[in-house]
Amino acid sequence: MARKIPKQYEDDDGRTIADMNIQGMPWYHEETTPRMSRAEARAALQEKVARGEALTRRESLRYTFYATLAGLVVVGVIGGGVTLFVFLLWLLWR
Repeated sequence: MARKIPKQYEDDDGRTIADMNIQGMPWYHEETTPRMSRAEARAALQEKVARGEALTRRESLRYTFYATLAGLVVVGVIGGGVTLFVFLLWLLWR
């Protein structure tokens, strides 16, 4: 099978806008991803937390708790509405 030649566009200057080399995807190539030591990764995370770009562990747990609580409230309201509806229908048909 002949290899397909990629189409060249006039306005393409060769820059990468968004890196699509995502771990877990079939086209992922590990050798093109820069490696970071554990200390460098920890320092980068601490910088992000300091700048407000990343959440601390406590903030993550708090947001997870509130999101779960909001989901339970939604389920409770819908469940209560269905229960009330069934109860009213039961009263009418009785």
